[in-house]
Amino acid sequence: MTRRSLFLFAPTLMAATDPAAWPKWRGPAETGVARGSAPTVWSDTKNIAWKVHIPGRGHSSPVIWGDQIFVTTAVPARDPAAATAGNSGGGGAGGGFASGVEHKFVVFAFDRKTGKSNWEKTLLTATPHEGYHFRYGSFASNSPVTDGKLLYTFFGSRGIYALDLKGNIVWTKTFGKMRMRLGFGEGVPTVLDGDRLLLNFDQEDGSYLLALDKGTGKEIWKVEREEVSSWSPPTVVEVGGRKQIVVAASARTRAYDYQTGKLIWQCAGLGTNVIPAPVIHNNTVIVMSGHRDPNRMAIKLGRDGDLTGTDAILWQNTKGNSYSASPVLHQGRLYFVTDNGILTSVNATTGEVVYQERLPGTYSLKASPVAANGNLYISTEQGDVLVVKMGDKFELVSKNQMPDEFFIATPAIADGEIYLRGRNTLYLIR
Repeated sequence: MTRRSLFLFAPTLMAATDPAAWPKWRGPAETGVARGSAPTVWSDTKNIAWKVHIPGRGHSSPVIWGDQIFVTTAVPARDPAAATAGNSGGGGAGGGFASGVEHKFVVFAFDRKTGKSNWEKTLLTATPHEGYHFRYGSFASNSPVTDGKLLYTFFGSRGIYALDLKGNIVWTKTFGKMRMRLGFGEGVPTVLDGDRLLLNFDQEDGSYLLALDKGTGKEIWKVEREEVSSWSPPTVVEVGGRKQIVVAASARTRAYDYQTGKLIWQCAGLGTNVIPAPVIHNNTVIVMSGHRDPNRMAIKLGRDGDLTGTDAILWQNTKGNSYSASPVLHQGRLYFVTDNGILTSVNATTGEVVYQERLPGTYSLKASPVAANGNLYISTEQGDVLVVKMGDKFELVSKNQMPDEFFIATPAIADGEIYLRGRNTLYLIR
């Protein structure tokens, strides 16, 4: 979506009536690609229209509808570092941080033009039973979603809360306590399709996929899953006139019937700790893992049963895969980054690598890239956001430095503007 100047008030009207400015984690088409353009040059002192402080800690991505931008966070009652000193909180390898510390779970709505707070809502106050990874996790990592009528804020073990866009709670639903691998934390994005919400609860035991009525929170169906911890969201695709819900995970990528939750097909082949979202391209679904036994696979849609080892796997590759970040799909190319800063472009139809290039600098990455107007935006933990031209070869457009920042959340893009969520600050780059 781009701003128009037919009337002085046209930008506001267009934003308010547009059906999908950036209403969900991977953008309006769930490909990571925005409508229209976005700035390519800024710094911590240049082209920042406004910035606002976000208290607490959260790595969920902001979502946009009309003239508002929504952000979730978890605010501790005391310093988690001091409270958990010498206590792993039941985790390992950096997990279990902030376990046993009381938090307020909050959603903010800001005016997009000014950054002024429209409202904030504390949804609950609770002491989480399990912590998160001390560097990469948070108690507010599940990105929200909106349909322009309600905003759905999902906090995993702390439940889901549906609010109107003025901040009034319409309905809530709570769930059991999840147990994640090594106490790394929860954080699957909230998925909205049609009249239902799809929530994935892959954990160390008792995993399941849940479909809820978006208007009431009533359970439509629930299907148990033989999986351990993963963080990949469900993805909806229509095949032969029938909707399927594809979920990528360690044991199997599985597809379920949209109406009933019945298993349609499954396919083994990914490694552990699956995080990247599935991507739909033509009549295939592309899934990826980058932890132990990494792989990326293109699976042909339209078949039933166990597809493991069959010709339904059109191509696969075990090298250079993304561990944390989800890919961008643009004009038949798949773009993705490794956690240590290697950018790969592949032909999404054939799997052929177009190029593989180390980003210029020493970077570590967790945020998923996004794209606008032929450019790829790659946010780093070091505070730099690299803009790369999408095409047949690697071409750096700009390196935008914000040296005191730390980017884990995926950016949002709308109306030619880019919104960056840093450690404790939300920025509008205009």
